[in-house]
Amino acid sequence: MSSVFTKIINGEIPGRFVYRDERIVAFLTIEPLRYGHVLVVPVEETNRWTDLAPGTWMQLNEVAQNVGRAVIEAFGSSRAGYIIAGFDVAHTHIHVFPTDAMSDYDFSHAMAADATDPALMDNAAQRIRTALETDDNGYPQLM
Repeated sequence: MSSVFTKIINGEIPGRFVYRDERIVAFLTIEPLRYGHVLVVPVEETNRWTDLAPGTWMQLNEVAQNVGRAVIEAFGSSRAGYIIAGFDVAHTHIHVFPTDAMSDYDFSHAMAADATDPALMDNAAQRIRTALETDDNGYPQLM
């Protein structure tokens, strides 16, 4: 059975993509710690990050680092948070989000999906895409 992330990647469930290529995608989470909270996900459905092929792991982290820089630029935060939790969805993913304090890492403070403002979510995605220079689907813009 496909994970919810695979369904998002395949377009079966809507997602706000900020980056995508053949192996890695990045989209906003529906339950953010802060607006601008992105999940960086391999296209290959792998439950544990420790089971990823080394090349996929390297590319996943390269994209996460680029998304982190974009989040800092887009939101003016002092840092980009980075977390691998892995218990909520059985598909490897890295949480990247704007942060200014360790208290921002507390998942008990995440917004519920129905409590987020769709306009603010769309704005957050667009701000990150602008910083990453990707189009509305997350693909790198051709110069």
